[in-house]
Amino acid sequence: MSPGLSLRTRGILLYLAMAALLLGVGFVQSWTVALTILNLCLISAVMSLGVNMQWGYAGLFNAGIMGFAALGGIGVVLTSMPPVRGALAAGGVNLGLAALFVILTVVAALVVRRRVPSYLRGPVGLLVVLAGYFLMRIFLDPASEAIEAIDPASAGYLGGLNLPVLLGWLVGGVFAAGAAWLVGKVSLGLRSDYLAIATLGIAEIILAILKNENWLTRGVKNVTGLPRPIPVERDLQTMPWIADLASRFGSDVITTAGIVSRLAYALLFTIVLLLILWLAERALHSPWGRMMRAIRDNRDAAEAMGKDVTRRHLHVFVLGSAVVGIAGAMLVTLDGQFTPGSYNPLRYTFLIWVMVIVGGSGNNWGAVLGGFLIWYVWVMAEPFGSSIMSTLTAGMTPGSFWQQHLVAAGPHIRFLLMGLILLLVLRFAPQGLIPERSARK
Repeated sequence: MSPGLSLRTRGILLYLAMAALLLGVGFVQSWTVALTILNLCLISAVMSLGVNMQWGYAGLFNAGIMGFAALGGIGVVLTSMPPVRGALAAGGVNLGLAALFVILTVVAALVVRRRVPSYLRGPVGLLVVLAGYFLMRIFLDPASEAIEAIDPASAGYLGGLNLPVLLGWLVGGVFAAGAAWLVGKVSLGLRSDYLAIATLGIAEIILAILKNENWLTRGVKNVTGLPRPIPVERDLQTMPWIADLASRFGSDVITTAGIVSRLAYALLFTIVLLLILWLAERALHSPWGRMMRAIRDNRDAAEAMGKDVTRRHLHVFVLGSAVVGIAGAMLVTLDGQFTPGSYNPLRYTFLIWVMVIVGGSGNNWGAVLGGFLIWYVWVMAEPFGSSIMSTLTAGMTPGSFWQQHLVAAGPHIRFLLMGLILLLVLRFAPQGLIPERSARK
């Protein structure tokens, strides 16, 4: 058996095992739960693909995944939500002037970076940013106060353009790509650790803006009722064909409508995943992909051959961030709401990195498998841990300190499992479950 066939066989077996795990949830628990896990696995796989483009192709460490995912979510809000009546008239002019100063500040900062001597670049750039910020706030503060005063209980924000929600996925990807371009222009020419610091910092800045600028996102009050590309379950419950389907399979209408809705989302998410995976594979095996891996493996040699390494890194960093933004837009569409407070590094940075490492960095199929496997373990670990602790404490006195302490600690076994899986993979399969195929293979 050739090494290539062995690697392919391993991938097929691992995917079959993953499918068996998901089917097991359907047979043992319920198909509603299984399809819910499947949809989140699909979204996680898309996000994992975006990070794999950056790390697996080019060796770029992105520590701000949650920020780019949040930008994807706000793209859906600004695109698909209906506009709040009177909001634009109340603060539109000042808002436009504030946006103008933001653009001028960015342009001025880029000019300073290119034209000012290196020893003055830092102080002059800082002065430009501070001046632009204070000028922007002169117009933004009255605009935000006027917009937030309009029906603050149910609105209090600008709203969106009332366009199709699927268009919001593309807009979310563009927002994430734009932020990645700004970060990349500043930090990609420096050492690699500066990129990690910059992406972490920009992610926190993005989240701070989304949580505090109520005129844009309603802040901690959240944006609910996002439009869906699939009919909501209560509408499906009134359709005659749902009732016929329920009677045919001996189920109730509510459960059948939930399964149909989740199946429709699964189909839509699968189409997006397969399209991005196909494009990623085409890029990886093209001359561009081979050049990116050559730069990753030996940057000095690539520069000596005349390759513009910084520019190529910027390309792949923007592409990967755009994919993460699309995944973030898919997630808020599935949830039906945008909650800035829910974005945290554990879910949107640490877990995604574990997915890429466990699946196999540099291998798109491995990244997808890692997205499925790690999210499945993350979800199933909580009931599994609670069941184990309940069994272990069955002989203890109910209500005792140790009984209550151990039962309460059951859901936290997921953190132990994440660390254990990561350690085992790094020890016994350091290149991941489906490693990158070498040039000789």
